[in-house]
Amino acid sequence: MTTWPDDDVILYDGVCIFCSRWVRFVVARDTARRFRFTPIQSDYGARLAKTFGIDPDDPDTNAVVHGGIAYLKSDAALTVLSHLPGWSWTRTLFAVPKPLRDAVYSLIARNRYKIFGKYETCFVPDADMRARVLE
Repeated sequence: MTTWPDDDVILYDGVCIFCSRWVRFVVARDTARRFRFTPIQSDYGARLAKTFGIDPDDPDTNAVVHGGIAYLKSDAALTVLSHLPGWSWTRTLFAVPKPLRDAVYSLIARNRYKIFGKYETCFVPDADMRARVLE
C-alpha cells in the first residue's frame, strides 16, 4: 500500500465541474476543516497522482490520503463522506462489494465531462477555500 506524508488531502480534477462541486460539497460540510485539496493540474497534485498510479493527463479517479494511506475511487468518496459531520452513516456503504461500488464510480468518472461539463481552466476557489488548497 502506498503512503503519502501529508494527511487528509483530497486530489481532484480541477477542470471537471462535477469534481469541483464535490470539493465545494466537502468544504461546506467539513466544519472541522480537516480536509485540504489539491487539483491534479497543480505540481503538487500531479506528483501525488503519479505516486498513486493516476495519469495526471487523463485522471480516472479522485483520491484521498487519510491516515497516510491513499484511497481511490469509491473508497475515496466514502472515506471522505464518512468523516463529515452527519455523514457517518455512509460507512455502511462499505458493505457493498468494492467491485460493484467501483464499477458505478468508474461509469460516472468516464462520462463526467459529457454529463456535467468541463471548465476551460482549473477551478479557482474563493479566498476561504484557497487557504485549504495545496499546489
